Amino acid sequence: MREELIISGRMNYKVDPNLHIWGWEIALYLFLGGLAAGVLFFAALYYIRKRDDEYEAAVKWVPMLTPFFLVIGLGALFLDLHHKPFFWRLYTTIKLQSPMSWGAWTLMVITPLSIVWGATYVREMFPKWDWKYKWLYDLEAFFIKNRMTLAWIMITFASILGIYTGILLSAFNARPLWNTSILGPLFLVSGMSAGAALIMMLSKNPLERKRFAQMDLMLIGIEIFLIIHMFMGFKASTAVQIETANLFLGGPYTLPFWIFAVFLGMVLPAMLEIWELKGKHIPVYIPALLIIFGNIMLRFIIVYAGQASRYLY
Repeated sequence: MREELIISGRMNYKVDPNLHIWGWEIALYLFLGGLAAGVLFFAALYYIRKRDDEYEAAVKWVPMLTPFFLVIGLGALFLDLHHKPFFWRLYTTIKLQSPMSWGAWTLMVITPLSIVWGATYVREMFPKWDWKYKWLYDLEAFFIKNRMTLAWIMITFASILGIYTGILLSAFNARPLWNTSILGPLFLVSGMSAGAALIMMLSKNPLERKRFAQMDLMLIGIEIFLIIHMFMGFKASTAVQIETANLFLGGPYTLPFWIFAVFLGMVLPAMLEIWELKGKHIPVYIPALLIIFGNIMLRFIIVYAGQASRYLY
């Protein structure tokens, strides 16, 4: 038997102040969950507004990708689990006070819902597609008839999924960077911005591209406002929150956050979109990819920096 004498709570393996247990898997899961939530939100929104024929990419094409995003994200989450054979226990109970329980059940609803939504447009988008069994045609007809109901359910759960990706982190009281009410709305708006960027990039309709460029400009503005508000809150709070803010204001995460997440992921694509709306020719994939890149960086930096922030003993 090996005995260890611990004389301090500092700098022990996997113990505060550097509790780096969550890695790239969680950051990737949060990004893909937010991206899927953004795409599904806009698909449901424009179907409810009866603009599905006008905005085909948003309502019909791009949502077909969301099941893949969600499955890959869940796969990354599964890789992070330490007790993988017992993941199913999340689905045997509901704990309203637990963000993880909310997330598990939200994903259980929205993943099959995204598959059903895409499946109702398969034969419209691919006229040669043929279901092999009659019961599949009957099932398709049933869901097409009830698309409006599906849209209302989807917009609700997409909103919950988008905000949950931030609330999952903000529930950790021991991590000052995560323990802020701003994180939920920030990740929701960020995911919607990524979804709008993906739709804008994949759309062939100039009117649809213009609409989602305008939408993205508004969302980027809200993101920047929330980020500024978050740091103002930290700087006006206790010494622990001030020290947390300093990680990004002269500390080790200053350059990665402000260059990759904010400037390249928000400010630069916003400038390019403004030029595009003013008539300049800017290839649409450039601002779209920058926004998606910024979204990825935001998740990775927040996940890693949050584990570096801590309360002093």
